[in-house]
Amino acid sequence: MKVLIVSATKSEITSDKVMSFPVLITGVGMVNTAIGLTRKLSNSTFDLIINMGIAGSFVDSLKVGDIVEVAEDIFSEIGFEDGSDFSQFQDFEIPTSYKNESKTSLKKVIGITVNTVHGNEGSIEKIINRLKPDIESMEGAVIFKICKEFDIPCMQIRSISNKVERRNKENWGVNLAIKNLNIEVEKILNKL
Repeated sequence: MKVLIVSATKSEITSDKVMSFPVLITGVGMVNTAIGLTRKLSNSTFDLIINMGIAGSFVDSLKVGDIVEVAEDIFSEIGFEDGSDFSQFQDFEIPTSYKNESKTSLKKVIGITVNTVHGNEGSIEKIINRLKPDIESMEGAVIFKICKEFDIPCMQIRSISNKVERRNKENWGVNLAIKNLNIEVEKILNKL
């Protein structure tokens, strides 16, 4: 099976086993991910894409270092404001949510993909009320959309590095999140 590992940064991949597979480092964010993955899939074919990375958690049930599989990812910012209300473009049939068939026994979560990570109490409350996400990343929904367009199976494996709150690096556990992420992705690769 020809597998492509996709991550936003080199620092999220520390395992020799993971690095023994083709790896695409896209850079952080939606635009970098879209350009990098589309370019790669235009020149190569794969049987499976594994997107691995860290994420912030909106829910107390997910702790720093926990590993999850994203079952649905939403472009949370595609829509329009009408005063203080936000609406998605329902009238134009623009899909903003992508569901993905589960491929692991990991806890399944709903993710949102954002350009700006949340760090304001008001905006955090609004996004929780509007979409009820479990986690946020800056790339996930892009991977799901591109894999759907190219008809390639994929999975998104995330490790929780922090709670979504006002920016407080003292509460972050990036090293633990990356360590646990690589251990879990190794297990997934060993089962293929």
